[in-house]
Amino acid sequence: MSVKSRKKFKKYIILLALAFLLLGYCTLEPHWVRIKEISITSSDIPASFDNKKIIFISDIHHGPYFSVDRVKMIVQRINELRPDIVVMGGDYCHRERKYIKPVFDELRKFNSEMGIYAVLGNHDHWEDAELTRQMMSRNGINICDNRSYWVKSGKDRIKIGGVGDLWEDIQITDSTTKDVREKDFCILVSHNPDYLEDMNSNLVDLTLSGHTHGGQITLFGLWAPKVPSKYGQKYRYGLKEFGKMKSYITSGIGTITPPVRFFCRPEIVVITLKTQ
Repeated sequence: MSVKSRKKFKKYIILLALAFLLLGYCTLEPHWVRIKEISITSSDIPASFDNKKIIFISDIHHGPYFSVDRVKMIVQRINELRPDIVVMGGDYCHRERKYIKPVFDELRKFNSEMGIYAVLGNHDHWEDAELTRQMMSRNGINICDNRSYWVKSGKDRIKIGGVGDLWEDIQITDSTTKDVREKDFCILVSHNPDYLEDMNSNLVDLTLSGHTHGGQITLFGLWAPKVPSKYGQKYRYGLKEFGKMKSYITSGIGTITPPVRFFCRPEIVVITLKTQ
């Protein structure tokens, strides 16, 4: 082999090794769940809710690429964080309705003193929305699709509600805000963050969404080539502010096909409420 050929061969081996390393990292990152901590400060948060902890997760996608054992580990990890409230943003299963019951058999095990609140996502509609609702109700999970609940602590209360999935349902913000005053703290859950463009209310303090997976595969966390949103990168990921209202879009827990991530780790979001 000539010197030139040896150099080409060496370059080829290096490139091949880098490709395998990159592929290996992309398959490992979906298992590298991080804890994302944010604080929400507002004068609308009543004194009894100061330092209360809300855990928010979305897009588990239990199915062929996300086992029930991984769901169990997520539940265990969240319970170790001692949440006061658990909120879930939809897309609990992936591809087949047979995954619906097993995922909710685990999600009912959250230890949250003030309850579990959840909306459906587009995948839940595609697999079986009615069975999903049945499993949620049977397992003590408060369904927030165009519904809302007053959550109480002592003499104080906050409102948690939601809307139906933007792609597969209707959205009625008024089902959450109809009895909310400006001084009340109000949380609205929408699986798809694109609904923020259509929402018309000044009574919501915080919205929580998933759906985008943070792009799932990104350019070092800065940009994603494909985001399931009409608005491109605008609602891909992170904390956004719209005047008084704050919105958090999570990167989610699971994946869609292919089951890989790149610089977009799955996350459990810990939201601490702070009275201003």
